[in-house]
Formats: sequence, structure tokens, C-alpha cells
Amino acid sequence: MTISSERLASRDALTIKRIVRVNHAGEYGAIRIYSAQTAVARRLWPDMVSALGQMLADEIDHCAKFFAAMPARGSRPCRIMQLWSLGGSLLGLLTALMGRQAIWICTAAVEEAVHRHLDDQLHFLQSRDVGLHAIISSIREEELAHLHHAEAQLGGEQQRALQTVLQSTIAAATETLIWLSTWGDSTRMTRALRQASP
Repeated sequence: MTISSERLASRDALTIKRIVRVNHAGEYGAIRIYSAQTAVARRLWPDMVSALGQMLADEIDHCAKFFAAMPARGSRPCRIMQLWSLGGSLLGLLTALMGRQAIWICTAAVEEAVHRHLDDQLHFLQSRDVGLHAIISSIREEELAHLHHAEAQLGGEQQRALQTVLQSTIAAATETLIWLSTWGDSTRMTRALRQASP
């Protein structure tokens, strides 16, 4: 059974709409994480404020880019942005209170999940939406820099157990939040991205 090119085009358009929506929500959540961590760091870890502030500025810029990309693709913010706000703020606050290593573990876990999603999206978009591909490609470089910076701060065998548990928990929470906030759209989007892979 073959799928008509019209149906395939509409399926691609729906996947693109979902990509913009979930990326916008994720960037919004990242803003809340870095905002909470920066607020705590000002009192407890002042030497971290500059790096966290730069990451926060990047996430604000990314969020604005995805928001601007929505109208042309018939997309709009996800239905449960409050969930991203609460979840991001709580994660940022708790990890900041746990200490500087927990902040970098959080950054590494979130950015690793983001990086994986962006790579899948870039593969899907390269022949379908050149404009969105360019936006995500530039954002991917900054997210990768965040990941590398966080990984460079992590170390010490005594921290390895904490890192493994915390990273797994944060990664699972991030994936769950993506799924819940998009009402399962992220699962359908991931399936569409895999089907498009060679």
C-alpha cells in the first residue's frame, strides 16, 4: 500500500508543526531552569552566575526564534506551558540547592536529551523545511556548547554515583514532560522522524 504524495505532504507539515511546538516548550522550560539556578547561584555560587546567565540568554533567544517560526507553519504554543514553568523552576531550584555539581549534572542531562532530539529533527527537516533547519542548526551549536561546558565541570569518582542517578532521573523527567505537555504529540513526532530515516 502506498501513501499519496498529498497525504505524505500533510503528514510532513503536521510533524513540522509538532517540531516547532515541542522545541518552543522545551526552550521555555530551559529558561525556567536557568532562571531558578541563577537566582540561587547569586547567593550560594556567585562564580557560576556568569556562565548560567549566558546560557539563560541563549535559551531566551532560542525560545523567541521558535515562537517567531510558529505562524508560518500553523503552529502554536503547547497547551500546558504552566507545566513547563513549574517543572523547570522546580528542577532548577532543587538542583541549585543540591550544589554546583548538581547544576552541571542537570545541564548535561537536559542538553543531552535536547541534542538527541535536534539531531533527529535536522535529519527530517533538511529536505522539507530549509528555514527551520537553519534555525535549529544554529541553535544546536549553542546547545552543544552548553553540554560540553557542563561536562567539563563534572568530575571526581565520588560524584559518579550521584551523576548517574541524577542524570537518569532528569532525562526521564524531561522526556515525560515533553510527552505530557504535548499530549502525546512528541511520540507521534518521534515515530514520524524515525520513519523518515533511511
